[in-house]
Amino acid sequence: MTLTKADIIDVLYNNGFSRKQSVRLLESLLEIIKSNLEKGDSLLISGFGKFSVREKGSRIGRNPKTGEEVIINERRIVSFKCSTVLRDKINGIQ
Repeated sequence: MTLTKADIIDVLYNNGFSRKQSVRLLESLLEIIKSNLEKGDSLLISGFGKFSVREKGSRIGRNPKTGEEVIINERRIVSFKCSTVLRDKINGIQ
């Protein structure tokens, strides 16, 4: 199942926020996350996990369709490591 922004807004709405407040709350939260990651800062949410930005160097890759070698430029990626609390809940450990 995919969880969309609209689904999150509905959950917030059902928990007592107005529709406008729900939208503003979610958009504000996502903007905070995006701005921190754009700056290269890590974002730790206790009990959930840590988002961090990593640098990946350039490398030679292969086009799977043609087999042709292609240079993949260096780039920044976001990685996520879940907390032990979340991992235990996922695995049914109390």
